[in-house]
Amino acid sequence: MAKQRSPEQLAKIISYILGRNPAEFGLVPDSNGFVKIKEFLKALSEEEGLKYVRTSNINEILITMPNPPVEIRGIHIRAKHRNETSGYIPAQNLPKLLYTCVRRKAYPSVLENGIRPMGFSHVILSSEPDMAERMGKRRDPMPIQLVVQTEISLDKGIIFYEAGETLYLAESIQPGCFTGPPLPKQKEPAAKRDVVDEPALDRMPGSFILKLKGKNAHDKTSQYKSKQKSVDWKKESKKNKKEKRKRERPPWRQ
Repeated sequence: MAKQRSPEQLAKIISYILGRNPAEFGLVPDSNGFVKIKEFLKALSEEEGLKYVRTSNINEILITMPNPPVEIRGIHIRAKHRNETSGYIPAQNLPKLLYTCVRRKAYPSVLENGIRPMGFSHVILSSEPDMAERMGKRRDPMPIQLVVQTEISLDKGIIFYEAGETLYLAESIQPGCFTGPPLPKQKEPAAKRDVVDEPALDRMPGSFILKLKGKNAHDKTSQYKSKQKSVDWKKESKKNKKEKRKRERPPWRQ
């Protein structure tokens, strides 16, 4: 288990991540420098030695330090001292390819309607496939990675903004501006067995049909009659033998 850092040590690390280079950790602060605490903790959990950090550890910094370098507002956190930016500026010298990930469940819709923002005001892209996958796994353990062609996107009027050394933003990405793996084949539903309809029978009002179980009711009736005859014959034979014994005189009376 990794050794937990003191509140002062942890405060310095958090201040660096949020204030100096958030893009290095796949984080994009808003125009006021805030990021969602939930997203921030997910980014920390990917760093060796910081997996233990929870909201309680951040609250400890705010309580124990007289002048903490971070602040929390609602569900957001930011560094008090950070590189000030007056909004995002259009990107210059764009790489030919950018990468982003979407949830596997949403992939069919993305292919049809394009890439839309998820939990942020813009679509977040990276020039590094590994970083795009790292960010995608924060929302889906097995995300789908898409490759965005920036030249085609620019021709269609899409504007990209810089969000750090390797991160870029776009309001949306239209279909035809990106590629991805083919959709997984869906299993075909099992064919239903054909139900054979019984022929309709003409019935008189008030009549009914008596169905006998078995392959052939007539066969069972014949078997029953045959057994009955056999029983009757045996009874008749015993009766005749008995009467014959009565008619015959015993030898000792002759």
